[in-house]
Amino acid sequence: MSVTTAVSAPRVARPAKRTTYWSRYRQALWLLTTRDLKVRYTTSALGYVWSILDPLLMGLIYFVIFGFVFHRGGVNDQPYILFLLMAVLPWTWFNGNLSDATRAFRQEGKLIRSVKIPRSIWILRQIASKGIEFVISLSIIVFFALFNLTAPSPWTFVYLPLAIVLQVLLTVGCNFIIAPLAVFYRDLERVVKLGLRVLFYGAPVLYHLEIGNPVLHFVYGLDPLAGILDMYRGCFFPDNVDWVYVIEGTVVSVLIFTVGAVVFRRSVPRVLKEL
Repeated sequence: MSVTTAVSAPRVARPAKRTTYWSRYRQALWLLTTRDLKVRYTTSALGYVWSILDPLLMGLIYFVIFGFVFHRGGVNDQPYILFLLMAVLPWTWFNGNLSDATRAFRQEGKLIRSVKIPRSIWILRQIASKGIEFVISLSIIVFFALFNLTAPSPWTFVYLPLAIVLQVLLTVGCNFIIAPLAVFYRDLERVVKLGLRVLFYGAPVLYHLEIGNPVLHFVYGLDPLAGILDMYRGCFFPDNVDWVYVIEGTVVSVLIFTVGAVVFRRSVPRVLKEL
């Protein structure tokens, strides 16, 4: 009697899903970003409310001074409080990012040397944490828009994400330049603070500037914030958008980002030795 033994084919175990480089990068970035926010607000009684109160107070001060005392503003800038806040909030984000960049490496030098993660994460996590605060602060815009019964049209609302993308590009480029250089030149922190003060009044944060001279108009547009802030305000004030400024701001932002990426990549090895 023959017995036939059925042999089943062995099951091949599926390989475990490998974590890609970019997924690990995003996880590390998110971990450090949330850590920054927790450290900043967990010991505060008001917590994340401060991310709204600080820019709101600054916007109201400028509104009283320039809206009532000096009666200054832009073209078709009513309601003026929205005109101001649509520039003050992005400026607060930009100003905070560049100020933090001067301390990005020196604050946690030992941790940066010991942890094997891309060093760019230490720059991007500051931009991301400030960006979350910026998104929260946009609730101020919603409040005053409802209060003044003003709403952006669907086609002008697209200016907001475009302006955010352009500002992130500019900010990353600036931070990639400032952060490593601040390790070697300690005075750079004071220089950046001074430069931001000058830039605040030079950029159209409190006003909308129309320049008739084509040469001066082109030169002023080389400040990328001129085009970026115009795009933010374009949500509620589309007639104020100067497309020459926007185009120049886009080109300059891309250029600064490219230069910043090169400077950062070449200087990181020296930064790690210096820390």
